[in-house]
This record gives sequence, structure tokens and C-alpha cells, in this order.
Amino acid sequence: MTTHSTQCSSATLRHSLSDDDEMGGAQGVELRLVTSEEDETEAGPISDVTALVLRHRHGYRRAGMLLCACGVIVFTAAFLLAYGVLSGRYHCSQSGDQDEEQQRGGANSLAGGGAGLYLGELRVMMRRLLQDEDIHNTVSRVSRAPHPPGSSEGTALASEILHRFQQLQMDHTWTESLYATLQFPDRTQRSSLRLVDSAGLILEQISLNLSDFCPYSATGTTMGGVVYANYGRQADFNWLKSAGVSVTGCVVVMRVGGGVSFAEKVWLAERNGAGGVLIYPDPADLPQDPRRLGLNTHTAVSEHVHLGSGDPFTPGFPSFNHTQFPPIQSSGLPFIPALPITATIAAKLLSQLSGASCPPSWRGRLPYVRCVVGPELNAGRRVQLSVHNKMMPILLNNIFSSLEGRVEPDQYIILGAQRDSLGPGAVKSGVGTAILLELARTFSVMVKNGFNPRRSLLFVSWDAGEFGNVGATEWLEGYLSMLHLKAVAYFSLDQAIMGDDVLSAYTSPLLVDLLEAAIRQVEHPKHAGQTIYSQAEREGGSWRIVKPLYLNSGAYSFTAFAGVPAMELRFTEERAYPFVNTPLDSASRLQEVLGGRLGVTGRSVGELVGEMVLRLAHDHILPLRITSYAQTVLQFSAQLNRHSAELQSRGLSPQWVFSARGDYSRAAEMLQRAIDYSDLHDPTTARFYNTRIMKVEYYFLSQYVSAVETPFRHVIHGRGNHTLSALTEHLGLLTSDPKRFDERRFRRQLALFTWTLQGAANALNGDVWRVHNAHSH
Repeated sequence: MTTHSTQCSSATLRHSLSDDDEMGGAQGVELRLVTSEEDETEAGPISDVTALVLRHRHGYRRAGMLLCACGVIVFTAAFLLAYGVLSGRYHCSQSGDQDEEQQRGGANSLAGGGAGLYLGELRVMMRRLLQDEDIHNTVSRVSRAPHPPGSSEGTALASEILHRFQQLQMDHTWTESLYATLQFPDRTQRSSLRLVDSAGLILEQISLNLSDFCPYSATGTTMGGVVYANYGRQADFNWLKSAGVSVTGCVVVMRVGGGVSFAEKVWLAERNGAGGVLIYPDPADLPQDPRRLGLNTHTAVSEHVHLGSGDPFTPGFPSFNHTQFPPIQSSGLPFIPALPITATIAAKLLSQLSGASCPPSWRGRLPYVRCVVGPELNAGRRVQLSVHNKMMPILLNNIFSSLEGRVEPDQYIILGAQRDSLGPGAVKSGVGTAILLELARTFSVMVKNGFNPRRSLLFVSWDAGEFGNVGATEWLEGYLSMLHLKAVAYFSLDQAIMGDDVLSAYTSPLLVDLLEAAIRQVEHPKHAGQTIYSQAEREGGSWRIVKPLYLNSGAYSFTAFAGVPAMELRFTEERAYPFVNTPLDSASRLQEVLGGRLGVTGRSVGELVGEMVLRLAHDHILPLRITSYAQTVLQFSAQLNRHSAELQSRGLSPQWVFSARGDYSRAAEMLQRAIDYSDLHDPTTARFYNTRIMKVEYYFLSQYVSAVETPFRHVIHGRGNHTLSALTEHLGLLTSDPKRFDERRFRRQLALFTWTLQGAANALNGDVWRVHNAHSH
């Protein structure tokens, strides 16, 4: 029996060591010690019984054997009971420790559902891995030469980026190819600009750069007088009309900039009756001082003029082989020719104008030019503009690489950058590509070092961005029915560095809280020791950073077309970077503008985007501000209220809008409160709320307009009569020009907006009985 007890103790020790090897930690040691004490406790009675039997072995042998058997049974039962209790206590203790750790949240919470790394540790790891030199080298490599879509240079660059993604050993890397219709200058017939006399005879052939063109311009010839229209904004055309200057049939000359894209300039000129458009860079907007770094006066700025994005012959649906599917022309294509010209050519034309003087704010800095608006030229001359471009089907390649999420892999955080450029494109394509590759490398190394992202990260190199984000938009169109259920957010890295001083964030309001938290963490690239937030506060307030999305932004289509929260970041200088969209956009000039800090600035942008990606990939509940649009609609409601009496006199009541706004505000606040008081560590609960949060942006896509005819359906960020901006502009006519107020059109606009807002409120409420209860009370 003594031998048997020794064997049991030995077996128990071996079992305990085995458990400790598997589970580790203090609990395993505690288990061994407690088990040993139990062994000693149970050994006492057995020793006493043995001694008793030995003392009376002659008379009580049979009784002793019986008692010994009983003792063995009792010992075994006690041992098994003690082991079971202590083992259960160990597992309960382990589970409790994990729950307590998860409840700490914030910077102390474990990443990716138990990845073993805290958010603070992930930040440190990311900052350590991001490298300045890699960003600088990639910008230099990408911008060595022009690389338009379909060119040998563009194809070689695509292959190189695909190879670099493959070297990172991401979870998935692939390409998606498609044919899209792009426009290039016709090699057999050149565009031209001539001065002609009243009979149409050519007086002077003005020399043009063969590479200067506006993609998607109408082709053909127009002839007429010249009208100067400043930046070509609606307000500028309104002033010309009030001054009695007609642009009908004339060639309109406009300046680059003014917050208006080339496409919007041409569209407004066409709408006002112009016959053609010439766009030039004025020294007042883009530096052209030969004593400083700037454009020369013989350089034009090129940009596409399609008022939209994607392939203009497949609006609202993905691009396929055009031999199988007949093209449908986008309503955003212009019907008048447009051409970019240099400041020298603009000065030649504008110096010959006569007519009314322009407003003081229209005066540029062209030498020897009086600011008059035309339309007459000296000696009865006119301008003849001929544009000869050619549409071509081009094979495009979008390149994708992903790191799969460990908890919710079907939710994507997308980062993308334009790859192509008509010129060298240091800013246009080099900067975005460099930051994209550096972030992909950084996050892939982090995953190897223990980071388990909760959601998937998708890195994309887009083709044909120069032609209106064609590659990205066609991808969106192909996956539109599923993206609002899978895409958490999109970050565009296009043109992220045009300076290193002032940060701008063109963003959906849903991402503003995420941005504000990130700028408090990242050091400013130019002001050492200061965060981006603290520097912005010194210069007037961090609120200045946030700006609305704009049409040519790489992020615009994601929000306005697909209903995905999107953001595009950009560092600039007070003095504008003059080389973007020109043949002079090189890495050396960008480096000179930045004073040699290209790598440092690129690293800051990468860290800023990385901070936001970390939060989105880490947090159990998506950190999106779902109540943001309530404030936007509240501001419009205030405008409606100011015109309430006049609207009611016309039989129009704004009460329906007020009611829909109130419903949306209450629904958003109720959803936020429900999230705040829920067990967010329960996977089912987190999934339930995240799905509703991800749909908020999508709810603002109007279901009452066609995606083919009106692709930008978002009522806040989109374009068309259904949008809040169109409604606000029309409302303003009540005071500025009551005769132009169209009551029937206004009713329709108000209905389209209100229906969409009420639908968003109903969707946020959730179940139909909740919607019914909300209306009942």
C-alpha cells in the first residue's frame, strides 16, 4: 500500500507538469501546489491504518485488508474530487481574467479579438516600421517618365507594383482587368488655335503643345469672339449676364482654379451658350516667377472635362467588352470643344479684347493685359478653335492585395491610389503609390509580428485615374450591390503631398471623429514636437482641416456613388504647388518645394492614415459618427425656417422636412445609446450594430433617381436636382431672383430629399414595429 501511494503521487506530479506545460502561468503552478497538499492530507489516514494493521496483524489480518481497501477507495475518490474542483477553479479564473482585460477597452484593449497586442503597442510598432526612404525612392521610381494607361511604361509599372505586393506575402494578391473608353489626341490630325478675320481668313496660327489636351472634350471646330469669364464659376457667368455680356457662340477663356474643376467650367460655359472653352494658368493662382520655383509661361495645365467619373460610355454600370454591349453616352460629356493653353497664349488673346471692364477681383497677373471681358477683339478678329481627339478602348488593370481579418473578414477597410499619369506625375500618382506600398509593407510585417486585424485590409492600385477615376469607379460599379454591406471605409492617397504645412481632409462626416483622434496622435511633419492637432489649433482651429468631398477627388465616387464613407488627405503650402497636371510634375521639383522633406512628409501621411486604419481594424464597434448628418440637415432646416412664411404663401410647407429630420436625429441618437449600453464584446451584438453602422452612408443614396442617369445619388455629396445643395440653391432664388423660382420643380426637389431622409430614419430605427412606434409617439 505504501508503494501504491508513492506511485499515485508520482503519477499526480507527472500529470500536473503536463498540465503546466500546456496551460502555463501562475495558475498551473498553484494547481500543482494545491494538489500536493491534498496528497499529503489524504496520506495521513492511510499511514495510520497501516500502522494499526501492523500492530494487530495476528488477530485482525482480514479486517486490516478490508480497511486498506476502503482507504484506497477513499483516497482515490478524494484525489479525483480535489482535481476536478481545482481544475474548474482554474478555468473560471482564466475566463474572468480575459473578461476583465477586455472590459478595459481603449488603448489597453487587446487588438483583433485577442491578438495578444494592445492598441498602444500596435501604434509603436507601426511608427517603428514606417520608413521615410522607401517613400522617397518609390516616388522617384514612379515619376521617372509619363505612364498613361495602355502605354508600355504604364504596363511595366503595373507589373512592378504587382510584384512588390507579391513579395510582401499578403493573404491574397490579384489583378482585375477591364476595357474602358479613353480619349487621346489624334495623331493624324492636330488640334489648332487660329486668329481669323471677319471673312474667316487665317491671320495667325498660334503654336500649341501637342501633348496638351482635355480628355473627353468634344471634337470639332468653333469660331467666334472671345469672352473672359474669370474662373468660370456660376457666379462669374451670372455677373457677365448682369453686365449684358453674352457668351453665346463665343470662345470663353477661363483661369485654372477657383474651386471649380475643368469639367464644371466647361459644363457651365456650355449651359450658358458658349461655343468653346480655353483654360489657362494665371500667375496670380500658380506661381510663374522665373526667379523662384514655378511654372514657366509656356506650360499648360491639363485635366479631363467629363462631369462625372468612370467610363463615360458605361454610366452607372461596369465596363465590359464594347463589342458585346453597345455604349450609352454619359450625360456628363460636353458638346463643345475645350483645350488647355499656356499663360503666354492667354495673354496674346486677352490683350486684344475690348468691351466692359471686369470686376477688380477678376484681375490676374498676365503681363500687358487690361482686365476687360470682351467679346470683341481688335480689328474685328475672331478665334477659331479646332479640337481633334480620338476615343480608344484601352485595357486597364487594377491591382489588389489584402490582409484577411481574423474576426470579421468580410468587412473591408480599403486604401487606394491612382497609378497612371499623363506626365511624370510625382504628385499625381507617385506620392499615393509610394504611401500605399509603404502602408501595405508595414501592416504585413505587423501581422507577422503578432497583429491580428479584426477586419480585412484591402490595398488597391487604380488605373486610369487621370481620366476621372475610371479604374476605381468601374470596380465600384461592378460590386455596387455588395459594397455597402462589406466596405467599412475608403482612404484615397491621391495627391497627398503638395506641401508639408497645412493639412486638409476631404471627408464624409462619418469619419470626422476618427480623424480628430488621429491628428492628436501624429507629429506634424514641419513643426517638430507638435501634433497636427496642436499646430492646427495654433493656426485658427482644427475644424479648418475638415472639407467637403469634391468631384475630382479619388474618394468622391466611393461616397457619392457607392455610399461608402471616404476620405482624401492632403498636405499643402500657402503658396500653391504649381506643377500638378503638367509635364513638370517631377520628384526633384516636389523635393525642392518640400525642402528635402518628401520622405518625412510621406511618413506623416502614412502614420495618419495608419492610425485611422488601426482603429477601424481593431475596435469591436466601428468608430463612425452616425449622428453627423443630423447636424447637416439641421442647418438646412434653419434656412427653410427663414423662408417659412413665403413658402406657406405658395402652398409649400417645410413641416415634412422638419419631421423627417427629427425622426433621423432621434433614430441616430437611439442607435448610439443602444450601442453605448450593450455588451460589445459579444460577437453577435457587435456584428448586429456594425452592420447597421456600415449602412448609414448608403441610406443617403436616393432610391428615387436612376444610377445610370444620375450616378451620384447621395443627397448630401451627390450632384443633381435630388441633392441638398440643389435644393438650397433653388431656395435662395426666393430672395435673390423670385421670378426664376420654379414652384413645381421645388416641390419635386423637396419631396426627393425628404423621402430619402425619412427612409434613412426608418432604416436606422431597425424593425418596422419600431418605426411604427416612433411615428405613433
